Amino acid sequence: MAKTTAKTPIAKAAPKKVAVKAASKTSAATDIEKLSISILQKLKTLNLDGQLQADIEWCLGSYSYDKNPVGLIKAAHNAVNVFKTELARKTKGVTAKLITDIEKAIEAA
Repeated sequence: MAKTTAKTPIAKAAPKKVAVKAASKTSAATDIEKLSISILQKLKTLNLDGQLQADIEWCLGSYSYDKNPVGLIKAAHNAVNVFKTELARKTKGVTAKLITDIEKAIEAA
């Protein structure tokens, strides 16, 4: 007779649970706030569109009061248009990457 070995079931390790971080509205809103601050700094550095600078400053103040990012998003859209025209003029400091980063952040918000 042939020897048979008893097969013991191999216990498989339970799959590891991966924590999924849910994107919260507050993180997206703070991202648009940080983005608006960086846009404002870039506009001031390049001395572009004083009215847009004033609008962003006002919207940042409004956002700190009521946490409604609608004005910041609209100002960011306007900034993209300004940066696109400056990119066409080949203004030093305005890059295509800057514009795409702003557009991605707007979509996320």
